[in-house]
Amino acid sequence: MNSTPAATTLTADKSAFRQRLLDALEAAIAEQGYPKTTVADIVRGARTSRRTFYEHFDSREACFVALLSDANADQVTQISEAVDPSAPWQKQVRQAIEAWISSAEARPALMLSWIRDVPSLGAAARHLQRDAMETFIAMVGALGAGDEFRAAGIGPVSRRRIIMLLGGLRELTAITVEEGGRMSDVTDEAVDASIALLRPQAG
Repeated sequence: MNSTPAATTLTADKSAFRQRLLDALEAAIAEQGYPKTTVADIVRGARTSRRTFYEHFDSREACFVALLSDANADQVTQISEAVDPSAPWQKQVRQAIEAWISSAEARPALMLSWIRDVPSLGAAARHLQRDAMETFIAMVGALGAGDEFRAAGIGPVSRRRIIMLLGGLRELTAITVEEGGRMSDVTDEAVDASIALLRPQAG
């Protein structure tokens, strides 16, 4: 059954309000950090009401999880679109890492919040981190199954190796940022380490 014009408009309005709330939360995080951000701050930034907020989210934490989930999906899309599957596999690795770093640095407050604030979410954090990791595993798996990787004797890349790769990159960048550096400071090191981990072993 096709949606009526009224139903379509209602769905679009709900989506728009949801996005306004997410944008307001991200702006508040950039201004004062997640721990100091309240539902009142989000509502004020979105220029809407508490009632509207609770129509979309059960709590501030639920809004935060939704923001990070959407950001993760956007990041995966940007990385996938930045990689040229016809390029040599080493170049594809660089393209993927540069796109990952670029997308993260475009939203620095959110990147820091991933590192510093997500652990405070408890069980919600574990679900969020697992879902984010699974999304990235699927993306890397798809890239590693491409023709150039297969021709080099690499693809498909095993799930365990992808987890090792992603875990190492995550820790490297988290420590770098926590120490006051930029993710882009480790670009070449991240590329070289990833290539070394993926490179076919002699024999």
